[in-house]
Amino acid sequence: MRYPRTFSHIGLSVPNLEQAVKFYTEVMGWYVIMEPAEVVEDDSAIGVMCTDVFGKGWGKFRIAHLATGDKIGIELFEFPENEKPENNFVYWKTGIFHYCVQDPDVEGLVEKIVEHGGKQRMPIREYYPGEKPYRMVYCEDPFGNLVEIYSHSYELTYSEGAY
Repeated sequence: MRYPRTFSHIGLSVPNLEQAVKFYTEVMGWYVIMEPAEVVEDDSAIGVMCTDVFGKGWGKFRIAHLATGDKIGIELFEFPENEKPENNFVYWKTGIFHYCVQDPDVEGLVEKIVEHGGKQRMPIREYYPGEKPYRMVYCEDPFGNLVEIYSHSYELTYSEGAY
């Protein structure tokens, strides 16, 4: 049966779990639903599931779960010996390269991201200058993950919308 599925969560790899939880709760306003915990390679249900995903020999990692205002989950993973790639923006390669949040105060959120160690990757742009008040910008969190910010919902931005 064909119907539109809802979005459940996204997993982000970060070098420091405590710093990431602090950033995402203070800057994005997301809230913790499971405090940081360690997962080890063993025969527990979670250990077996992780071996299914990562293969044998992954050892252990740390994880925390947060949630957004619209109940989307954010899984934060801290793997031992994790590496931040020299170029974390390989948009031409298959895979997820950013996530997007919505905030009518685009400028204010950009400011908070930068104040907390992230960076703004481009100027704030208008989608339909002079026609519709839709704005967007790409930033980077302090851990190298790309975040896009929209002023309006995805549906309004790409549909004929209300304006």
